[in-house]
Amino acid sequence: MTLAEIRDWLKTIAGAEHYYVGKLDRKQDKSLGVYDRAATGTPAEIALGGLDCTKTQLKRISLLLHWNDNASETETAAQTLFDALLAAEPFALDTAQVRCLRLMTPGPVDVGTDENGVYERVIWVDFYYERND
Repeated sequence: MTLAEIRDWLKTIAGAEHYYVGKLDRKQDKSLGVYDRAATGTPAEIALGGLDCTKTQLKRISLLLHWNDNASETETAAQTLFDALLAAEPFALDTAQVRCLRLMTPGPVDVGTDENGVYERVIWVDFYYERND
């Protein structure tokens, strides 16, 4: 499962105008960035017998909502996305069947503003999936 697949799925539930993987180019307002989240100290979870025997896997994601210069509008947009993630049903991507989303914070985390005064929020979400191979 790739970040690009997750980004494309997010386009179906999020209200952003711009979507990015790995880096917010040009930092346009109303953008949503999709990043791998470091899993420091977390071992690989591979079944006995190797990857062929491993049915379910986990992808840890960080979503950065880079919205606008209005704190209230940014908060509302982030909460709307958070609620959509909470309500998500299992879904299919090209390479995986996503069975479960686990939100790793109780709500979007306010990370303040960037150097241009644009408010940002972060959502950590874990994707539990089965590979399509």
